[in-house]
Amino acid sequence: MKSKTACHDLDRRDFLKAAFAGSAVVAGALAGIPGIVRGVESFELPPLPYPENALEPYISSRTLGFHHGKHHRGYVDNTNRLVGGTRMAELSLEELVKKAAALGNKALFNNAAQAWNHGFYWQGMKPHGGGKPEGRLMEGLGGAFGSFEGFKKAFREAATGQFGSGWAWLVLKDSSLKVTNTPNADTPLVHGQKPLLTIDVWEHAYYLDYQNRRGDYVESFLDHLVNWHFVSQNLG
Repeated sequence: MKSKTACHDLDRRDFLKAAFAGSAVVAGALAGIPGIVRGVESFELPPLPYPENALEPYISSRTLGFHHGKHHRGYVDNTNRLVGGTRMAELSLEELVKKAAALGNKALFNNAAQAWNHGFYWQGMKPHGGGKPEGRLMEGLGGAFGSFEGFKKAFREAATGQFGSGWAWLVLKDSSLKVTNTPNADTPLVHGQKPLLTIDVWEHAYYLDYQNRRGDYVESFLDHLVNWHFVSQNLG
């Protein structure tokens, strides 16, 4: 049985570890580089940028609990296992994703890219989000897609048209805004594109709340959840 002193020391270490991870997440988001963060010896799963119930009724706390606490955590843990004891453990997560793609290391790419994709996805949502962006982003969407509604149509089609698991994205490519989709763990990071916004269309992202109604999930995302301030920051 552990002594009270030992338990106190353990609680203190856990508290300091959580505090470190939380501060690193904030710093990473402000720098426009969301995703899992580096701890003292490994990558760590960041906390969600809002409470698990903050996106209800559009995404339930049950979905976020499983999605973040099980799926995202699994990708982080697998990434740590795959790079442990190697020089690649010294890379940033974005560098690791690109390195794994260049080496053709599918296992490492799948896990590292999914860890990055999920960190980016969480940041792109907020409670009481949606609506319309402003300023340069709104002008850019109008120029690229004819109107904001034209953007929503293109994004909706990319998200609902992705066969099987994957992602839909708003990206910047050669100074132009584009909508694209990627299968499985694939990410714009390895295609010369700058991600601005993404939606996860793997079934684990929405099935508990929407079952097979992916289109309703996409509509809820666009109308009620998108964090346009985050998207504008990514655009620069």
